[in-house]
Amino acid sequence: MRKLGWSVLILALWPAVTQAQQQAAKVALVKMPYTGSRNVAEISSVPDYLEQGGVANLLEGMGATLEPVQEIRLTPDEEREYGEWHRMGLANGHLAEIVARNTREGHVSVGLLANCTSVLGVLGGLQQAGARGSQRVGLVFIDAHGDFNIPETTLSGMLGGMPVAVSAGMALTNLRLESGLDQALSTEHIVMAAVRDTDPLEQELIEQSDIEMVSVDDIRSLSDNLHGQMRRLSRLTDVIYVHVDMDVLDPREVAGHPLTVPNGPTSMELAAAITEMFKYEKVAALGVASTPAGERDRGGASRQAAYNLIQGAVRGVQSR
Repeated sequence: MRKLGWSVLILALWPAVTQAQQQAAKVALVKMPYTGSRNVAEISSVPDYLEQGGVANLLEGMGATLEPVQEIRLTPDEEREYGEWHRMGLANGHLAEIVARNTREGHVSVGLLANCTSVLGVLGGLQQAGARGSQRVGLVFIDAHGDFNIPETTLSGMLGGMPVAVSAGMALTNLRLESGLDQALSTEHIVMAAVRDTDPLEQELIEQSDIEMVSVDDIRSLSDNLHGQMRRLSRLTDVIYVHVDMDVLDPREVAGHPLTVPNGPTSMELAAAITEMFKYEKVAALGVASTPAGERDRGGASRQAAYNLIQGAVRGVQSR
């Protein structure tokens, strides 16, 4: 009877133990509305749209502890500065400061991002977060596109098609430095995942670099290559950022996105892969960019897809 009693007690306490383990996930949501875009609104509604759907309550329901939501805003003097790209760099600088502080305090930063240009600010913050100086940062860039153009190769002229190349020190040095990324990333420290639509000259740049690739099939199967790349980055770098552009997904989940590409993973398939990535101790931040918002997101399918990815990251942290 005594053995049976202990068994019953352990079973009774198990949910509480599980909940205590879940509470180890410390999350800081950061809204970044600046786009750096010359032909669309400089301030995006996407971060507000993601927050207003109840993401904080969703994560707290998983057992995560949350910091108050932080939002990037330029000062009045900075707002009067000339040039969208320059103001984007200033906004990224603020983002870097917040991410650095979150990381030092042990929080996983989750960026609710207007677009992929914010990659630079998150990378800058992670680089600055080291107690002993600049950290080596790894990047897992999950996007249907490579965003590895430079002004000399781009077909569209979009800044949003350049941030990975900028982070690697190939162009727009002032934007990188303003974003807090003092040391350019080695391309050996970059993994592109599910990229399947690149410009011709952009593809040449990728092939000439040391960037490694993870395919859509790798994501769907949680393959050895996926884990191999995470182990490699964990060995070579001090901290890792996982960034997602929502156009990477199956177009049915992001129908309002203007740059969808066929044959993407579903949000649940990608969420499972992100869970595996966040099991690695050095992964410190997730960014979710370019979510269709408002009228472009009929039925809220894209917002729910973004939430699936964020939940996947938290599950990974809870499994460490």
